[in-house]
Amino acid sequence: KNMHINCLLNAIDFLMDKNNVVPRINSLILDNKQQYLNLISSSVTADVEDFSTFFFLDSQDKSAVIAKNMYYLNQEDDAVAVVTLWIIADFDAPSGRKLLFNALKHMETSVLSRLGIIYNPTSKINEENTIISRGILAAFLTQKNSLLRSFLWKLAKEETATAIYSGDKIKTFLIEGMDKNTFEKKYNTVGVNIFRTHQFFCQDVLKLHPGEIGVVSNGKFFGPLGEDFCVEDFYLLEKITFSDVVEEIEDIAKSIEVNSKNISDLVMKVDALLSSLPTRASRYDVTFLKENHSIVKINPQESDEFFDVIAIVDPLTREAQKMAHLLVVLGKIINMKIKLFMNCRGKLSEAPLQSFYRFVLEPELMSETNNSPSPGPVAKFLDIPESPLLTLNMITPEGWVVEIVQSNCDLDNIHLKDIERAVTAEYELEYLLLEGHCFDTTTEQPPRGLQFTLGTENKPVMVDTIVMANLGYFQLKANPGAWILKLRQGKSEDIYQIVGHEGTDSQSDLGDVIVVLNNFKSKTLKVQVQKKPDKVKEDILTDKYERKGMWDSIKSFTRRLHEDDQKNDVLNIFSVASGHLYERFLRIMMLSVLRNTKTPVKFWFLKNYLSPTFKEVIPHMAKEYEFQYELVQYKWPRWLHQQTEKQRIIWGYKILFLDVLFPLAVDKIIFVDADQIVRHDLKELRDFDLGGAPYGYTPFCDSRTEMDGYRFWKTGYWASHLSRRKYHISALYVVDLKKFRRIAAGDRLRGQYQALSQDPNSLSNLDQASKTPVERHLIHRHKLHQALFSLRLLCRYLYLHNNVSL
Repeated sequence: KNMHINCLLNAIDFLMDKNNVVPRINSLILDNKQQYLNLISSSVTADVEDFSTFFFLDSQDKSAVIAKNMYYLNQEDDAVAVVTLWIIADFDAPSGRKLLFNALKHMETSVLSRLGIIYNPTSKINEENTIISRGILAAFLTQKNSLLRSFLWKLAKEETATAIYSGDKIKTFLIEGMDKNTFEKKYNTVGVNIFRTHQFFCQDVLKLHPGEIGVVSNGKFFGPLGEDFCVEDFYLLEKITFSDVVEEIEDIAKSIEVNSKNISDLVMKVDALLSSLPTRASRYDVTFLKENHSIVKINPQESDEFFDVIAIVDPLTREAQKMAHLLVVLGKIINMKIKLFMNCRGKLSEAPLQSFYRFVLEPELMSETNNSPSPGPVAKFLDIPESPLLTLNMITPEGWVVEIVQSNCDLDNIHLKDIERAVTAEYELEYLLLEGHCFDTTTEQPPRGLQFTLGTENKPVMVDTIVMANLGYFQLKANPGAWILKLRQGKSEDIYQIVGHEGTDSQSDLGDVIVVLNNFKSKTLKVQVQKKPDKVKEDILTDKYERKGMWDSIKSFTRRLHEDDQKNDVLNIFSVASGHLYERFLRIMMLSVLRNTKTPVKFWFLKNYLSPTFKEVIPHMAKEYEFQYELVQYKWPRWLHQQTEKQRIIWGYKILFLDVLFPLAVDKIIFVDADQIVRHDLKELRDFDLGGAPYGYTPFCDSRTEMDGYRFWKTGYWASHLSRRKYHISALYVVDLKKFRRIAAGDRLRGQYQALSQDPNSLSNLDQASKTPVERHLIHRHKLHQALFSLRLLCRYLYLHNNVSL
């Protein structure tokens, strides 16, 4: 706005009233390098008291969940606040109460702000050390503005906290006019889960240590702060947050017919989003202090105009491998001058890069000399060392399922000095993934155990899957074309109905969910479901036979027994192998299973890592030895911590995806390692009573005491964690998939893996270590007799002579 100074205006007052003039200097507030929270949820919703779901969310969704579940102290009940303040502290500590006191004092004079609370407890969370915090939370949940403000004033005083921690009841400090019964009921039942969620949000997103102080203003985070953050600092924060842009956002928001809280939320979210955008600049001047030894310069190939390209990279990283090829391709497209700065790390204890990499990217469409289409993109590895043992692997886009269809050697064990010809391998894009997140609109929680099918009009059920509790995630294999997504016939369709969907190609009010895959990108859906009115009390994870009366059970016994005999007359054996050596072991194991049973056998193999040779041989073996087989695969979800070593990925598949890897009709599976020799009928293991447990494992042998030095679970972390319990091996185990899915054991195991796998030094044996800690508290495991399995190095000869599997 253009304004002029005249004789009636005081020049100092005129300048001091400008928005860019601040009344106080605080470098932490005025620093532009602050963190902005993205408060707009991408696809998921969760409750702050559901810590297990909140744990898996990314930073954006965590912030959005906190914002959605925030309660505020407003100036008036229906007032629109253009500045939203969150104060972060341990309010059971003096520093937190001081911050609350100063914030309340600021709210006395402010007409722009509203105040929310985030709890960041200092110590381990329990009801004894969150007395004040629970009082604050209960007040926010039950009291109106004026009463809430007065009660918070009381709790912010040190004499109140001293009296409460000396034994006085918090109800003695309630003020006149408060709904005391409602407050006391909420205070006694609120629990501490919300404090765990808030504390984890502070640590994971805001990077605060327990008990540290911070403030968020319209999504802009300031912290950690000192204890001297005073009332004047709150006013300064409000002044720099409120701007012409915020006013414009408020005007637009008010034109939308929503209530005042939604307007305030909208102003906060949009301001946070706009403020986080980088300042637009057409060019950046990048200068380096020294260019003698760390800069590689490449002049343009032509003397004409050129692009000036500056790249900064740590050369010994996977990112550098990709960038190198990108620069090569870019140089074929444009005339450019390159300045490559090597930003190396110092004092490396080992080589951080132990792989060769090729990025398949061409500057233009390729064709043969006669203008015929190119056979396809090619990656070539030339002049690499011949002595190391190499493994070939492909890194693909998240939504692709790629398999190897042809190779001339064992791609898991490539020893170039022993191979006279060039190593070749051909890969094929087999499927495109259809991914999604599913939520119950009533509870806003994933309907864990819900089952979906994908198919066409002519073949409605081509693939099926189950919804994980982890983010309500599900995935289905598909190909280009139009697909129909439905609830699976049975309990899923009987109890639930689809009430909405996003990311699909049909209207949300239509019965069928139609999805069209028309490019090479995966599609992510959001599906909303709801229980049918007459099925509200039904639980999809509860077996209907468990809740029937005695007479109903007797009537259905004969029918169920006949169905079970037909379904269970197949021995389902699951195994994984990678590389020609272990595939030879696998074939030997298969024959040992077949020779010791008269029951029909169906083998299930993880397709992801089988060689083309094995996939060619297995149909002939099946015909010769009269067994069934099926190749299964599941793409490692992008939200689950990724492993980079192939062996660790295979270990993960042994335990992490048992609930979704097999068709839902498979009720029981036995896993047998590829290098096992089976000596007895595995039907006995399949029919073994697991005592209600979802799976049964064999403990390691202890008979050969001379091998104690190799039993790592006898010392250190594992010794203290197991506390005299047995450490179980995953080379042979049986899984009741029906029970496993019903108690959501897969979700719990994935949660345990996610927590432990962030530390590269944990989970040395991923398949065994992932399940062991969770079994202590969450999943009951049945201990199989040790005679079922023996490891020659650890067991005496007598055991080896009598065992089922060697």
